[in-house]
Amino acid sequence: MNGGILERDLELDRLAAAVRDAVGGAGSVVLVLGEAGIGKSSLVRALPGVLPAGARLLVGHCDDLTTGRPLGPLRDLVGRIGTELARAVRDAGDRQRVYEALHAELARAPHPTVLVVEDVHWADDASLDALRYLVRRVERLPAVVVLTYRDDELSRGHPLRQLLGQVSGAARVHRLPLARLSRDAVTTLSETASLDPAQVYAVTSGNPFYVAEVVAAGGTGEVPPTVVDAVLARLRGLDDCARDALEQLAVVPSAVQRSLVDALLPGEDGALAAAEQHGLLEVTADRVAFRHEIIRRAVADSLPAARRIALDRAVLAALMAAPDTDRSRIVHHAAAAGDLDAIARFGPGAARDAARAGAHREAAAHLRLVLHRREHYGPRELADLLEQFAVESYTIGDSGAAVAAQRDAVELRRGLGDLRALGADLRWLSRIHWWAGDADAAQAAAREALRVLERAGDERLLALALSNTAQLRMLSDENGRAIEFGERAIVLARAAGDAAILSHALNNVGSARWRSGDPSGQRQLEESLEVALGAGEVEHACRAYANIIWFLLDLLRFEEADRFLSPAIELADRAEYLGFLTYLQVELALRKFAAGDWTTAERYARLGADVFPPARCPALTVLARVRIRRGDTGGAELLDQAWQIALGTRELQRTGPVAAARAEAAWLRGDRAGVVAAAEWVHARARRLSAPPHRAELGYWLTKAGRPVPPDDSGHPYALQAAGQWDKAARLWREAGCPYEYAAALAESPDPAVKLGALTTLDGLGAVPLARLVRAELRELGVRRVPRGPHAATRRNPAGLTDRQLQVVRCLVDGMTNPEIADRLVVSVRTVDNHVRAVLEKLGAPTRRAAARRAMELGLLSRDET
Repeated sequence: MNGGILERDLELDRLAAAVRDAVGGAGSVVLVLGEAGIGKSSLVRALPGVLPAGARLLVGHCDDLTTGRPLGPLRDLVGRIGTELARAVRDAGDRQRVYEALHAELARAPHPTVLVVEDVHWADDASLDALRYLVRRVERLPAVVVLTYRDDELSRGHPLRQLLGQVSGAARVHRLPLARLSRDAVTTLSETASLDPAQVYAVTSGNPFYVAEVVAAGGTGEVPPTVVDAVLARLRGLDDCARDALEQLAVVPSAVQRSLVDALLPGEDGALAAAEQHGLLEVTADRVAFRHEIIRRAVADSLPAARRIALDRAVLAALMAAPDTDRSRIVHHAAAAGDLDAIARFGPGAARDAARAGAHREAAAHLRLVLHRREHYGPRELADLLEQFAVESYTIGDSGAAVAAQRDAVELRRGLGDLRALGADLRWLSRIHWWAGDADAAQAAAREALRVLERAGDERLLALALSNTAQLRMLSDENGRAIEFGERAIVLARAAGDAAILSHALNNVGSARWRSGDPSGQRQLEESLEVALGAGEVEHACRAYANIIWFLLDLLRFEEADRFLSPAIELADRAEYLGFLTYLQVELALRKFAAGDWTTAERYARLGADVFPPARCPALTVLARVRIRRGDTGGAELLDQAWQIALGTRELQRTGPVAAARAEAAWLRGDRAGVVAAAEWVHARARRLSAPPHRAELGYWLTKAGRPVPPDDSGHPYALQAAGQWDKAARLWREAGCPYEYAAALAESPDPAVKLGALTTLDGLGAVPLARLVRAELRELGVRRVPRGPHAATRRNPAGLTDRQLQVVRCLVDGMTNPEIADRLVVSVRTVDNHVRAVLEKLGAPTRRAAARRAMELGLLSRDET
C-alpha cells in the first residue's frame, strides 16, 4: 500500500471527524497548514470521498494577484449557493449584507456544509473580514470552515495573523499541520518508478509535490519543468536584491556556511530575510540553506550560462581566499567556472580526501577532472594519478575507465625504470582485466607482474602477485596450481605482516580447496574474512563475503548464505564499494531465484544487468531464467548475451549456469537437440574439472534429452533425478527450499496424484511452460479433470503482490493455516507469518478471509476446471 496515501488518510480521517461533529449545529474551524507543495490542495480534493451522505462541499480560492479580487473565494461559489448570497457577493458594496447572507447560507442547509477557502494567506481584506465574521459564529452552525494556508510565508505583520488569532479563541478549532512524507512513503512512491529512494528524498525532503513531480519525470537528474515553474513563480514577489542573493546561493550545492555567505553577500541580511519569509530559505546563526534541494536546483537551472559561470567564479574566489577550505568544494566550483589551473592544483588532494573518507564516487569524479589536464604533471606523478583513478573506477564498478587508466599507467611506468611500481601496476592491471571479463589479458598481465616482481626485491609485492596468480588459477578451476601459488603468498604475507595480502591469499587457497571438495576450504575462507574485517580492509572483506556466499549457493546451503548476505551488502554499501555491492546484490538475486521469489530476484538482477562482466553474466542469467520459467519473451536474447560474456571469462562458474539455463529453455520448448547442443560441451568440462553442481545439473538435462551420461555419485538432487530417483531428489529440493525444482522433481512421478500436487506448486509460482507440460502428461495418463491454472489476471497482478505473496493468497483461499502454507511452499512458518502480514496490508484486508475475498474480486485467483 502506498505509504504516502496512508499518511494522508490519517489527516482525511481528522477532517471527516470534524464534519461529523458539525451535524446538529456543532460547527468548527479546521486550519490546514504547511509549506507550498505539502499537499493541502490534494487533501481538499480528496474530501468528497470521506464526507457523510448529504454533506455539501463548497470550495473557493484566494489568488496570488497583485490586486486581489474582493471577496474572491466567495465569488467562486456563485452557481452553487443561494441567490441571496450570490447577489450580495456580486454587489459587494454592502459588507453587512454579505456577512448575513453567508451566515444564512450555511444555516439553512438541512445537512452540514463544508466551506473550504484555499490559500487564505493570499486573501483580500474583504474576504478576511467575512471570514472573521463567520468564525465567531460557526460553532452554532451545521458547518465546517476549512482554511488552507502556507504557515511558512506569514510575516509578523501579515493580514492573516489577525484572523488566525481570532480562530485560536474559537470553541471548536482543529489544526492540521501537514508533515512532509516520511522516508518510508518516499521509498514506496520511488519504487513504482524504479528510482533510488535516498536520492529522491535528498532532493525533495519529502515534499509531496516535489516527490510526485520527480517520480513522474522518472529521475532526479533534471528538475522537472513543473517544479521549475512553481519555484520561479514564488520568486516573483521578491525584489532584485533578494533574487540576486538566491541566485548566488543556488550555485553552492549544499548548506552555505555563514562565513561564506558573508563573503558572497555582505550586508544582504534583508534580502535573506525576504527569501526566508517566502519559504525558500532556512536561515540560522551558522548557515543558510534552501528549504528543499530541488528548489536550489530549480533556481540554478534557470540561470543563463554566463550568469552561472560568473556566480561560480565568485564562490571559487571566496573559497580560495579562506583558510582550510574543503578542497572538494574548490574543485567543484573550479570545474563549473572553467578554471583548469585550480582543478590541477587542488584536484589530486581533493581526490585523496574523498578516498580516505570512503567517498569513492567523488574521488573518481575529481580524478576524472584532473586527468583532463595531463600536461600539468610529470610522468611519475601522472602515473600515480592514473593508477589512483583506475583503483577508484574499479571500486565503483566502472571497469572500462579502470582498464583504460591502468593501461596508461603501466605504459608510463615502463619508461621510468621503477620495477616495483611497474610490477604493482601490472598486478592491478591483471585484476582489472579480470573484472572487465577479459581472462586472457588478465593472465598475460599476471605473468608479466610475476616476472617483474621476482627481480624487484620486494617480497610484499611479490606475495600480492603470487596471490593474484593463485586467484586466476582458482577461477579457471586449476585448483592444485592455485593452492601452490597461494600458499607461497601466505608465507610471504605473514612474514611481511600485511593483513590485506594475507586475506587475499587465504581467500584464494580456501576457495580452491573448497571448490575441489576439501571442507577445510570453508574455514580458510572464513579466516580470510576475519583477517580483512579485523584490519579494516573493505575490498578484501567484500571479496571474501562474495566467495563464501557463492559457494554456499552452489551447494544449496541457502540458510547459511543468508547469514552472510545482509552484513556483506551493508558493508559494501556503507563503504561505497559499488562494484562489490552490485556483485553481492546479484548473489541475492540468485538466492531469491532459488527460493521461487522471482519478482524480487528480477529486481536485484536488474541492478547488475549493465555493469562489469563478472556481475552482468549471472544477472542476465537470472533475468533470462525468470522469463523462461514464466513463459515470457526475451529470455533467449538475454542468454545469448550472458553466453558471450561467459565464453570471454573462460570460467566454469560462468559457463555452467548459462549452459544449464539454455538447456532448460530448449527442453521447455520441446527441442531435445537444443538441450544437447547447450549442455554437452560444458558438461564434459565439468566432469573433467570435477565440479559436482554443474556436472549434476548439465548431466540431468542431457539425460532428459535422451543422451546417457556416466553415473554421478555426488548425491546432488539433479544427479538423483538423472538416475530416476525423483522422490529422493524432491525431498532434497524441499529441504533446501527450492519450490520450482521440488515441483519439477515431483512431476517426474508416474503417480497422477503426485503430479497434481506438483502442478499446484507450479501454478503458484506462475511457471506456465512446465505446468503446461505437466498438464499434457496428466491428460495422457487419463486424468479427466485437470486444473486449467490461474486466470490471466493473476499474471497482471493489479494488487502489486510478489510471486511468493500470490502463492500465499492462493493458500489463504484454500483455508490453509500458516503451518500448512509453510509445508506447501517449502518455507518456515515465520516466513509465512511475514508474507501473510504483507498480503493483508497490500490488499487492505483486516482478516485472512477478507484477503481471500479481495483477491477473488481482483480476479487474481479465478480458476476453471475441465
